Amino acid sequence: MRRLINQRPNGVSAPLLGALPFILLLLVYIVASQARLAENPNDKLLPGLNSLVSAIQQVATEPDKRSGALILWRDTAASLVRLGTGVAISALAALLFGIATGALPYARATLSPFIAALALIPPLAILPVLFIVFGLGETSKIVLIVFGIAPFIMRDVAMRVGELPGEQIIKAQTLGANSWQLILRVITPQILPRLLDAVRLALGAAWLFLIAAEAIAAEDGLGYRIFLVRRYLAMDLILPYVAWITLLAFLTDWLLRVANAKLFPWYQGGARRS
Repeated sequence: MRRLINQRPNGVSAPLLGALPFILLLLVYIVASQARLAENPNDKLLPGLNSLVSAIQQVATEPDKRSGALILWRDTAASLVRLGTGVAISALAALLFGIATGALPYARATLSPFIAALALIPPLAILPVLFIVFGLGETSKIVLIVFGIAPFIMRDVAMRVGELPGEQIIKAQTLGANSWQLILRVITPQILPRLLDAVRLALGAAWLFLIAAEAIAAEDGLGYRIFLVRRYLAMDLILPYVAWITLLAFLTDWLLRVANAKLFPWYQGGARRS
């Protein structure tokens, strides 16, 4: 008797099964859109696919009349720069403070309560404070991303350091390694792939804080554009922008996963793929 828990999709059925929820969602949208448009051809809540394609094509290929820029690509570039800067700073801070907290007892006693407290503060609650302190420019948006995800990545890295086999630390010390050598040559190489995994898990929150900051104070960006056109009920542009953000987030996650597999193949062999 073949148990369901032991059955796995093959190379052909796996992609089809992965695409199935998206296809069903698209079909549900098409049916609902057609039903609403049949009652009211001017309905804006669920525009037809032609309207969605036309709107996204306009912002992607036709220069803006005021600035002359292609709006979609300018918004995308602005958002990705903010997101990339915030995530990079968060990852670097998590690497430094996470390893220190996980490996050094004095650092753990000093920093762990503070990092835990930072992780409990709702980042969006301090957004007005960031705008007051750092102004309405790029700095406040990047700081919001860092404040929102860095404490969680730090705590995750610290826990991963604590999970490393104690035998490795003991053997390295037996061979004469000092604290700096232990951190640099034993702990850090094993933590780097786990850091990338932690960054992948934090990407969703990073996008959330980016969109929130752009919606309140920005002159470009994907979040800015969505909240700008919502006053006109422009669902034909909002929905493609949401889909575009989702695609960018998926591609970012995929690139990090590929980088992890290429840079640390030994880790992928012993870790469950996600």
